[in-house]
Order: sequence, then C-alpha cells, then structure tokens
Amino acid sequence: MEHLSDELLIESFYKANELKLSPDFVALIKEEISRRNLAHRIKYTS
Repeated sequence: MEHLSDELLIESFYKANELKLSPDFVALIKEEISRRNLAHRIKYTS
C-alpha cells in the first residue's frame, strides 16, 4: 500500500466499505491511513 497515493488510499477505503469487503482488508487500509496521519480526511459512517 505504500505505493498508493494518499488520494487513492482514501478512495480505496471508501470503495472497500461500499463493497463490504473483508473487515480485515478494511482494517489494513485504516492502519495505513493512520500511519500516514490522514485520518482527518475520512468520514466514518455506520
């Protein structure tokens, strides 16, 4: 995931949630978002 741009990483997070992909996969994306200090750029919806 380190090769993804910040924007593509954020888009991937939203798409993975939209497609209801594996929670483990979504967690990996969230970890990378946190590692890059981008959490402020995503909105969590339940």
